[in-house]
Amino acid sequence: MSEDKRYCLQCDDGTLLEHGSIDKTIMIDALSVVVPQVSGWHCPACHDCEFDDGEGKRYSAALSVLRKQADAERAASMRAIRKKLGLRQADAGKLFGGGVSAFSDYERGKTQPHKSTVLLLKLLDKHPELLAEIR
Repeated sequence: MSEDKRYCLQCDDGTLLEHGSIDKTIMIDALSVVVPQVSGWHCPACHDCEFDDGEGKRYSAALSVLRKQADAERAASMRAIRKKLGLRQADAGKLFGGGVSAFSDYERGKTQPHKSTVLLLKLLDKHPELLAEIR
């Protein structure tokens, strides 16, 4: 493959990549961070990137920091909602699945809950009266 022409492997439709440096935004949940001037081959269609040397590590480091922040916020939110619903960790684990220690693990960031558990808790946060239906 020529160094001056590369094609997007994600799009897989012949989209030519453009080499340069652009700001790349990483989003997790409602959080985001901008990694400034990421150098590499960028796809104008899907925004995928083939990083130049060293840029992948810089991007990955920013992603890691954001992931830790998102995990901590998710854990705190789950704990707050569980307490608002008046559930002990063991009871929540039995009710939502995952076992008696599941919520302890979620709230300490040891493991990540399934997306359906997070969505159900968010729904119950807005409509706590539905807890009786679930029980």
